[in-house]
Amino acid sequence: MNNGRPIVRLRAFRAVEDPKTCELFIEGHSNVLTAIGVKKVTSSKDEWMFNPGAFVLIVESLDGEHVYGGARVHVSGGTQPLPIEEATGKMDPKVFDLVWNYAQQGTGEVCGLWNSREIAGYGVGSIFLTRAAVAISTQIGLQSLFALCAPYTVKMAESVGYKLETSIGNKGTFYYPKLDLVATTMLLPDVKELSLAEEDERLAINKMRNNLNINSVEILRKKEIEIEYRIELPFMDKWSIESVIEQLKAIQRDSIINSETPVNFL
Repeated sequence: MNNGRPIVRLRAFRAVEDPKTCELFIEGHSNVLTAIGVKKVTSSKDEWMFNPGAFVLIVESLDGEHVYGGARVHVSGGTQPLPIEEATGKMDPKVFDLVWNYAQQGTGEVCGLWNSREIAGYGVGSIFLTRAAVAISTQIGLQSLFALCAPYTVKMAESVGYKLETSIGNKGTFYYPKLDLVATTMLLPDVKELSLAEEDERLAINKMRNNLNINSVEILRKKEIEIEYRIELPFMDKWSIESVIEQLKAIQRDSIINSETPVNFL
């Protein structure tokens, strides 16, 4: 705390480069899901730790020992299908063609967004991580982004440039991750331009892109939080979106379609 204001670091990295922090992410996310009665979510499985196409955003204490929230950006063409494909593909296989159409230019998905109760109400698990996820996607080389949104996050997603994707499920909606919860398919078609984003959000995201390592006091609903942004992705000399796109045809989609994960769309 600094004069009653929390101080945290918002850091971005490639999952395979920092397994210790990935484990802290998994523990925190699991605790949040359990608290709302969700025991199993496809995007919360820990295989992503070993996926070279998974990038992580975490909100942590300055000593790195505690994680208060996080999100991930998964790239289509890594060692896993996108979480939206794993979650909904059995019920609506059209999702594979939908993702494929965008993946040939570089697409991904923002998933696993969460925050702990310790820092609830400061916007960490909502707008600040969402902005950062969109911001780092240009470093990765993505042209578009997918997301499965809970009803209370749809408007937030729209504010940063997402739109409802109605071509799958029941006009874009699914029962997920369990039968009494609804998820909405969202698509951000132009990660760089953000033509559908609200002007304030576009400016905030572009500010992040132009200042990847900056300290900022953020205000949400009259609450202040000091965030040390460290979102310049390290070791990107080992990364090539072009190579990842070339690997797309190696994804075994049939194994996903025939999986036993029960998902029902509305």
